[in-house]
Amino acid sequence: MSKNLLAPLSLIALALMLSACDKSSTFEEAEPLASVRIETIEARPLSISSELSGRIAAPRIAEVRARVAGVVLQRAFREGSDVKQGQVLFRIDPAPFKADLDSADAALRKAQANAFQARLQEKRYAQLINDQAISAQEYDNARAATLQANADVAANQAAVARARLNLGYATVTAPISGRIGRALVTEGALVGQNESTPLALIQQLDPIHADLTQSTRELNELRRAFRAGQMQQVGQDQAKATLIQDDGSHYPLPGKLLFSEISVDPGTGQIIVRSEFPNPDLDLLPGSFIRVRLEQAVNQQGISVPQRAIQRDSAGIAQVLLLDSEDRVSQQAVQLGQVQQDRWIVSAGLKPGDRIVIEGLQHARPGDKVAIDATPLPHALVTGQ
Repeated sequence: MSKNLLAPLSLIALALMLSACDKSSTFEEAEPLASVRIETIEARPLSISSELSGRIAAPRIAEVRARVAGVVLQRAFREGSDVKQGQVLFRIDPAPFKADLDSADAALRKAQANAFQARLQEKRYAQLINDQAISAQEYDNARAATLQANADVAANQAAVARARLNLGYATVTAPISGRIGRALVTEGALVGQNESTPLALIQQLDPIHADLTQSTRELNELRRAFRAGQMQQVGQDQAKATLIQDDGSHYPLPGKLLFSEISVDPGTGQIIVRSEFPNPDLDLLPGSFIRVRLEQAVNQQGISVPQRAIQRDSAGIAQVLLLDSEDRVSQQAVQLGQVQQDRWIVSAGLKPGDRIVIEGLQHARPGDKVAIDATPLPHALVTGQ
């Protein structure tokens, strides 16, 4: 091939190579940026809650006991039912107590007759002493007999009252309103012999208490935050309690904080915190193990981020992807507190105005510039449903 033909072919090959390079460079420049969604950090009041464990406890418990000795004639309630205060529960054979009452009543009438006779004699002696027909000693004896007879009347009146009480105790009634359990005795049982025999147990179940335990370390941390002005204490009447059931769902009725013990258990270093919950359907039973989320403080300048925005490195340190003013990505370590719904409370590492990536984290790399997707989120994601 002649040199005249080679020269044009070389020029054509060079032109094609330059064209391919230009196209490759243009493709690289036109490569689209990773699209992400962001959230701008805002400071807002956040309630600080503690998740405590404990047990359900009935606010009022009454052990129904036999107060007199006798044989049970009747059980007058249905086991496991609701009873009202004063409702008849058991009947003990009243015959012995009726006989004791009749005897005491007869002794009272005898004492009253003796007192009547003593008063008449004292009245007559009072007239005779004025006429000096009897000695002063005789009048004093009559006066003393009257006082003694009056004392006998009072003693017999007390005996009648006691016998009437014992007769009343033969009918055992409910001391409080609530749910009664099984009967601890049956008809024909001899009860109250040298001891007050337990007959049944009544527990008030609505409302019901939740006795929780909290460590003194957590309380001290809250107190330090209160003194430093970082948090504001929630009033006892305003503190909300949310009961977490066995399956992780929330009990539908909110509770309230009643009080905290003033003494610490020396064995565990914990105190008792009592809350109260409505229990109209009796879903909460005494002795059940439960967890309660209790709001105890408010951080007026709290910061929180969605849970999906948190990443962790190989050491387990929590991080977020932060955008600078040029929309370039950087990693920022954060300190996390508690979880509220689907958001982490951030105690350090972020400030109001920071922009963090909440979607598209897998495509955003530190140092890269990203494109911000500003289309509205679906309602379910906005509300956290």
